[in-house]
Amino acid sequence: MLAKVEYGGVQKYVKVPESDECFHFHQFLKDVMDKFSLQPQFFTEGVLILTDTSDTEVDADIFDELVKSGVRAFKVGYRMQTATDIEISVVDDESESSVQPIPLALLTSPVSLSDHPSSPASTSSSDSTMILKSTKNRKKGLQELDRDEAKQKVCSVLSSNPKGEEIFNEYDKTKTLSDPTRRQMVNILVADMIESHGIPPISVRTNYALGIATLFPYLQDPYSKNGYEHYYDPEANTGYLAWRLKIVQRNTYDGASGCPRPNFQHSPTTRRESLFVSGQLFGEECREALSVIRHSTDRSVVKEKMKATFEYRQKLVHDPDATSAILDVFPRFLDTPGLIDQDFAMMLGDEASGRFLTKWSSYFKQKIIAETQSLPSSPCVEELRASFDTEASNDWGWDSDMAALLLLLHLLPPTSKGHKKTARISSAQAANHLVRFIKEGVSLTTFLEKANTRQPFLLCIGEQKKNIQRFFIVVDQKAIPCDAPTSVAAFDGLFKAHFVFSLSYDEALSSFYTFIQTTIYNIDVGNTKESPRVKELRARLLRDR
Repeated sequence: MLAKVEYGGVQKYVKVPESDECFHFHQFLKDVMDKFSLQPQFFTEGVLILTDTSDTEVDADIFDELVKSGVRAFKVGYRMQTATDIEISVVDDESESSVQPIPLALLTSPVSLSDHPSSPASTSSSDSTMILKSTKNRKKGLQELDRDEAKQKVCSVLSSNPKGEEIFNEYDKTKTLSDPTRRQMVNILVADMIESHGIPPISVRTNYALGIATLFPYLQDPYSKNGYEHYYDPEANTGYLAWRLKIVQRNTYDGASGCPRPNFQHSPTTRRESLFVSGQLFGEECREALSVIRHSTDRSVVKEKMKATFEYRQKLVHDPDATSAILDVFPRFLDTPGLIDQDFAMMLGDEASGRFLTKWSSYFKQKIIAETQSLPSSPCVEELRASFDTEASNDWGWDSDMAALLLLLHLLPPTSKGHKKTARISSAQAANHLVRFIKEGVSLTTFLEKANTRQPFLLCIGEQKKNIQRFFIVVDQKAIPCDAPTSVAAFDGLFKAHFVFSLSYDEALSSFYTFIQTTIYNIDVGNTKESPRVKELRARLLRDR
């Protein structure tokens, strides 16, 4: 399809690029520049604009619809700043004056260069000379200006790359980027950084990350400070851009020594005071309470005394020499369901305690299922997907809640943590660190003797995975009964056990648990170290499209 474009009183036909029944604004503007031999920096700096015949500016988001509606004539010109943004100073001595030509970015409306009159300062023969100075920062805060410049920079770099159009097209259609497309974008931007700056300073990396988040707003992480930290976090020197730079220049040094690294909390092992400090027992009273806890058969009394000894128990779990004996000192965890929930609520409040069960079914489960459609097919993934098909025969699969949790693990797979000698395990293998199943009738004692791990996992006992009769949380080869009616409620208890017993996440499940901690429970948001992949997935799931 051809469009008629006017520039400087000259009209030419320019082909409108199209693919997948979509007309592409950025490529069209580049073709216009080539046709009229305009300088590339006009596009890079956001100076060049497109209008229709009524002088209404045409933006990228409406270009496709406009062309499809029958608009075939455009004008190309330059964006100008209003007169209030020009500071005019008059001096008496011309020898003390300097005349600055008006930049192209300061023109008042979409007009061609040939239509722009000469500056009065350059033609005046009087003793007075006008000095024109841009004062746009007075109208526009520096932060907003940097955001616009960063956006234009990233847009220019991607537009000038043959693969850039594919990136814009995918985002326009899906409001997100798949993992391969995101990697492609990062590779393009890092290559440009290195070409322009060699070893790019932190400010450059930050500007590129800001440009990504501004150009593609649906990729922003709503829980992080600036929304772009999963692409580059200047405080921690992490993110997709930083990772790619390290791969390309493994031996470079970014000069950031002396910059303090953020003091991230490792949330499950963070020492926390009870939100209900009244009624805590110490000394002789505490020892008496421990005796009552051991011997009482009244569950309400046990729960009351457990609540009164919370602070003492927290001291034990955070004492490296005593933490392994916590189930020996408080054995009622092993026969009294609900104690983990009680301690967790005392630690973080009832609202935080109920967030997972409230949010999972109503919001996150379906979002995660939809997101997993992009996962590569594998026998394990297909088996989990079969749990959502009510018509398919699935006698050996998990119920839909557990299947969705395990698919979330596939979306946040284990990493090697940068250790070359540590082999990265698959998501299917990591699932064994999260949940295990044994059939009813198998010896629980024999199973526990072989379960050689300190990190908690969920043990499901039943005739079939989708029909569990009993749930246990296994810690230190001991089975804590989980009085949960569903697998999602049992998982809620498993997650809470990490905090109650001050246990770090299993390394293979670190990203998985961190996502659940910050994004669903909203615990220690901003104070917990998150991988870029965690932030990226959150951005995908929480953005309304």
